[in-house]
Amino acid sequence: MGCAAVLELRMSNGTSEAGLSVLPSAGSCETVHLRVLATTDMHMKLLPHDYLADRPCGQGSLGQVASLVERHRSKAPNTLLLDNGDFLQGTPLGDRAALSSGKVHPAIAAMNLMGYDAAAIGNHDFSFGLDVLQTAARQARFPLLAANLRVKARGDFPAYVILQRQVVTEGGRPLTLRVGLVGFLPPQTTAWDSSLAGHMTCDDILATARRVVPLIRAEGADLVIALAHSGISPGPALPGSENVAAHLAAVDGIDAIVAGHTHEVFPGSAPSPSMEGVDAVGGTLCGKPAVMPGFGGSHLGVIDMRLHHDSAHGWRLSRAASSCEAVDARLPVAPAVLRAVGPSHRLTLSHLGTRIGASTQRISSYFALIGIDPAVTLVNMAQRWFVRKSLQGTSLEGLPVLSAAAPFRAGGRGGPFHYTDVAAGRLRLGNLTDIYSFPNRICALPITGAELRGWLERSASLFNQIRPGEPGQPLTDPCFPAYQFDVVQNVRWRIDLSRPAAFRADGTPTGGGRIRDLTWRGRAIGDKDRFVLATNSYRLSGCGLFGGIVAGKASAIALGPQTRDVIRNYLRQRRRVSIDPVPAWHFAPLPGTSVVFETGPGGLPLLADVAARHGRRMEHVGQTGTGFALIRLYL
Repeated sequence: MGCAAVLELRMSNGTSEAGLSVLPSAGSCETVHLRVLATTDMHMKLLPHDYLADRPCGQGSLGQVASLVERHRSKAPNTLLLDNGDFLQGTPLGDRAALSSGKVHPAIAAMNLMGYDAAAIGNHDFSFGLDVLQTAARQARFPLLAANLRVKARGDFPAYVILQRQVVTEGGRPLTLRVGLVGFLPPQTTAWDSSLAGHMTCDDILATARRVVPLIRAEGADLVIALAHSGISPGPALPGSENVAAHLAAVDGIDAIVAGHTHEVFPGSAPSPSMEGVDAVGGTLCGKPAVMPGFGGSHLGVIDMRLHHDSAHGWRLSRAASSCEAVDARLPVAPAVLRAVGPSHRLTLSHLGTRIGASTQRISSYFALIGIDPAVTLVNMAQRWFVRKSLQGTSLEGLPVLSAAAPFRAGGRGGPFHYTDVAAGRLRLGNLTDIYSFPNRICALPITGAELRGWLERSASLFNQIRPGEPGQPLTDPCFPAYQFDVVQNVRWRIDLSRPAAFRADGTPTGGGRIRDLTWRGRAIGDKDRFVLATNSYRLSGCGLFGGIVAGKASAIALGPQTRDVIRNYLRQRRRVSIDPVPAWHFAPLPGTSVVFETGPGGLPLLADVAARHGRRMEHVGQTGTGFALIRLYL
């Protein structure tokens, strides 16, 4: 269970910190208990099944959340059920559903049955294009909200909705409560997928909120809840900032926040950002109740509000409590959801069984963060093969082709089982999704030697600066996601961990630098050397960590196919693939120094062989409270 706390919302100046006025009561005053239930970042985890390993799993699902919601509704007569975005993409079930025209999307079918009142739109809900999202919105019996999104020519999604709900007082009398719900998504959404840029624009979250929330109040909302597909960041709220849930809570007129996007649990036991106004134990942002209920159905957010109503002053809020309730692995799937999703689930399993090739070795990502990752190597082999063919007859033919890819499944917030692990032998489509999880498109980028070094410096910022001669230092920065850790094939380099990183996770330069001995075919790479880099459409977004390199690159070539399709065709042509076992990079030696990193317990049987094969001195030294295995690496 997550942490829960009760917030007293009385203030001496006659207003509540949650935004509703707290005035002296006059005449008859009645009390209403409103329970707000919230999900976020479901990522098509509709059933407790691991499609990549083709086995049941017990890490949460929408079907199990549905059973939990029914329990809450049986205890609390006045409830709202809300979702905070990223529900259309994330598993092979979502990939198949995006191609099934004419049928109700299985996520929408399940959410309709569960009786959702509203949902915000998340950035990944655009992963299959605007048409798929708009079709889903037409099928939904609840509004999909996006206040800071403007769609050109096709009509906007609603910015907000005011629900008129009949609530029952503690005395049993019905009253009408007008609840305003407003949705926000990251302003970077259109930049992350260039195919969206011509069709829509995303505005700043906070500026939009300051404009829209007064309109919601003016239209008669008694209560305003913000569905913010945005994380909780300690950084300043600069224009266009991605994670501003805490700053959003400070906007006048907002009473409660549902946050998301970063897959964290709030309130919870994990450390929270150190910033004014963030109370991870009390579950408040700027004094207002808030939840961020994990991802993939891992948790259900619960905000309990105690509201008072009298004829003279209307509604006022006196008390609130926020919690995130973990979804028990033993919780059954709601039968109605199982019936609605079952046919799509079975079709997906059948499709994933399609054979596409074979591998001579096991493909796993357990040791990706120390340079040993057959999964990333395979992606790079396929990308380079495709780009070299595609450049024939162009002005770029003849330039050396490199390829960059990052591990998508390497633990982190995904947990100790969030790793690629494919056995040697036959490969099926399900294994391909395990290896490459996102529907990115392949691209080619002309790049200089100086830019290549900058690319690698950005990736190497994943690691902490290590003090020579000290044992057991943590290797990686937990705030740096592994999907930003690009490995480039066909070049070699070393990373000097004694030096500070050159960039922060957001791409801000620090003046440091740790890439050493960068070579191509044994020759040192000069700043003016020219290459073509095979990469993906997400890297060409022009914002974030790699934005300083790709911004304004009109010479970038979007070659079109999804990267997964490229890998599939590569495997079909090769039939049986053997993956180069030589790592592209190494850590520079630091005698007398060791670091500790996390991996999944499934990687422990491979530890001795990996250490011997690649000349690494490593040992298993324990386990974290969240189930990760701890490995000591001697530098």
